[in-house]
Amino acid sequence: MRRTLSATLAAAALVLGLAACGSSDSDKPASPDAPLKVGVSPVPHGEILTYVKDNLAAAEGLQLEIVEFNDYVQPNVALQDKQLDANYFQHKPYLEEEVGSKGYKFTALRPVHIEPLGVYSKTIKNLADVPNGAVVAIPNDPSNSGRALNLLASKGLITLKDGAGVNATQRDIVENPKKLKITELEAAQLPRSVDDAALSVINGNYAIQAGFTPARDALALETGADNPYANLVVVRTGEENDPRVVKLEKLLHSAEVKKFIDEKYQGSVLAAF
Repeated sequence: MRRTLSATLAAAALVLGLAACGSSDSDKPASPDAPLKVGVSPVPHGEILTYVKDNLAAAEGLQLEIVEFNDYVQPNVALQDKQLDANYFQHKPYLEEEVGSKGYKFTALRPVHIEPLGVYSKTIKNLADVPNGAVVAIPNDPSNSGRALNLLASKGLITLKDGAGVNATQRDIVENPKKLKITELEAAQLPRSVDDAALSVINGNYAIQAGFTPARDALALETGADNPYANLVVVRTGEENDPRVVKLEKLLHSAEVKKFIDEKYQGSVLAAF
């Protein structure tokens, strides 16, 4: 009986020891030669990263694995769960909102590009012609809804109280002379809303995916000057000096990438460097 008990305890100790070894291995830094797995929105992030992968990465000894997502929630979940090494889909105000609400320990790197938020319509050709009581669809996540309200205010459709800033909400509207009915929808659904709403305020990546050319089709478009909504690469805090991340940052801020953005998107996406 004693021998059996001793053997059982020894076996259990061995299993625990192996488990401990396995868990420590999973926390080891990835090899500098391993592919860097980056989560992206398909457009323009995925297109920009594919350009880097196909044309620039090999010369730096960098392998990229690109994973596409069609919403703004899962790329941060996947980064937190270590299914990704980095993501490239969001701007800093959105990241700050996510960190504040979900407790992520993430670090934003240098701005790469700006996707100007735009106002679109199938029925209205000029913002001066917006009828009283018109339905206006805007994003429902706090950072982008505030951004949309500021764009509407900049065009005189509403007035926001002083100091509302990037965190503006509908409660900050102090004047709405046309009694616009502002409806908040998930950002990915906004391109579909143009069939029903008089105006839809759409994020640049979703507008491009839906076939719009923002520089041509938007009734109003954000400018790039001092725009706080530049998109950037995000990593888990402490991993910003991963040699693979350093190489990716160098390539994303190269003259070649700036030229690619300028030529491909013709003002619908703006380089932020």
